[in-house]
Amino acid sequence: MSDCLFCKINEGSIPAEKIYDDNGVFAIKDINPQAPVHFLIIPKKHFSTILEVKETDHEMIGSIYSVANQLAKKSGLDQTGFRIVLNCGAEAGQSVFHIHYHFLGGRVLKWPPG
Repeated sequence: MSDCLFCKINEGSIPAEKIYDDNGVFAIKDINPQAPVHFLIIPKKHFSTILEVKETDHEMIGSIYSVANQLAKKSGLDQTGFRIVLNCGAEAGQSVFHIHYHFLGGRVLKWPPG
């Protein structure tokens, strides 16, 4: 989508610090971190919300968790723990309407959130 922030980051027209990039997924540091480790894992295919994901997209969505595992190990959080959050809709806190998974760690995370 031409006006989507994450689509523009993916195509390179908006700069961002990518910490991971492959054919289907990329990850960037969050510009407003809520934990010592906070990055976003983003599919390159545009979905406004998780409600647009179809059964044919399941492999791509699964690859997001594979990337999270790799980045958890790289950051040492596989030993201490981390949280993955996906917001769906404005009332859930979604502010960019291109699905993205928040990966948070590096401190004790409380429950319930927000």
